[in-house]
Amino acid sequence: MYRSAHFVLYTRVNALTHARLGVVVAKRLAPRAVTRNTVKRVTRELFRLAALPPIDCIVRLSKPVNVRKGPATTSSLKTVLRAELLQLFASQRPREAV
Repeated sequence: MYRSAHFVLYTRVNALTHARLGVVVAKRLAPRAVTRNTVKRVTRELFRLAALPPIDCIVRLSKPVNVRKGPATTSSLKTVLRAELLQLFASQRPREAV
């Protein structure tokens, strides 16, 4: 299990030749459908770009994203989410031998 400010990433090795993704965005953490869909869309996009080993990944939103103190606009929300998700997916990349 890996954590960031808004997400939890669960992983497990699979017997396939590719990685798989599941995204969980609870309605109580992102009440607006636009926000939930943005989170899912950004997650899928970054997952496709990440060169991951054959693992099953579940990305779960763990904290509300549209609060008074946090980002409210779609562009600023995407920027914050991209940074966190890139960091999570980068932690799963296979290490190169030196």
